[in-house]
Amino acid sequence: MIIGIDHGYYAIKTRHCSFPAGLTCYGSHEPYTRQNVLEVDGQFYVCGTGRQPVRRDKTENDTYYLLTLAALAQEIKARSAPNECPVKIAAGLPLTSFGRDKPKFRQYLLRSQPVQFRFGGTEYKITVEDVALFPQGYAALLTDPDLLLDEPSLLLMDIGGWTVDLMRIDNARPVAETAHSLEFGMIRCIDAVREHMRRETGLSLTDAQIEQMLAGGPCSLGDTVREIVRQQGRAYTERLFALVTEAGFDLRALPTVMLGGGAGIVQRHVGPKDGLCRAMFLPDDKVNAVGFERALAQLSGRVSEG
Repeated sequence: MIIGIDHGYYAIKTRHCSFPAGLTCYGSHEPYTRQNVLEVDGQFYVCGTGRQPVRRDKTENDTYYLLTLAALAQEIKARSAPNECPVKIAAGLPLTSFGRDKPKFRQYLLRSQPVQFRFGGTEYKITVEDVALFPQGYAALLTDPDLLLDEPSLLLMDIGGWTVDLMRIDNARPVAETAHSLEFGMIRCIDAVREHMRRETGLSLTDAQIEQMLAGGPCSLGDTVREIVRQQGRAYTERLFALVTEAGFDLRALPTVMLGGGAGIVQRHVGPKDGLCRAMFLPDDKVNAVGFERALAQLSGRVSEG
């Protein structure tokens, strides 16, 4: 069974599941709830709580390994698969650090097989047979390959939690030397909204509230609050496009595919005055995870499971 996992700074995503990339350790004491509780080697963790500090090296501690176990358990449950099973993990790394980080991250996820743990009160015994790693963003284009057919050149813009990965695609092939990674993902937008909200209204909003309003979802707050969120969403979009231009990409000349968790929010704040050549959106926050699965399935010569 192939399971794609997008190890984001802001959230962990699989084909069917998404949860914040937060982890709280309770040591050997059982926490107040069984919901999203991971138990490994007698230690208890609550997954999906809050936000982890940004770490440039995700292998420097066990956080992302433990979040991987939680993601595997949730995806296995979503597929009604056996709790004891072999899996192949398909995951991704940023375009600019792919070659450097690939061996280390692969070994990080392959440690001590099989692994036994409990998640949500259910026991799992999983053997990770292999880990295949792919460039984030480019693999996601496999979910909609028709986007590559009609344009000789386009810009890939993967808007994640902490980084925005950029790369030009010529004749359906990535141009590796054009890869850039901007530290201007959705965490920056959410933090800016929170700061302006405190300054203008005195309110302290949660990440979940801000994200919901940025995406246009319902929230029991007044028009003044919503207008501040809208203004900051627009300001973030303008600043993002300016940084992309500074990185050497002409958005007036290059059709742009925007994907990842931030794509839907940017889509809501794009207007004619931005002068984009052509904007295409893959706003599903799980699109990278699905793309990783399809890439590995193609390498394996068979259709992805699930």
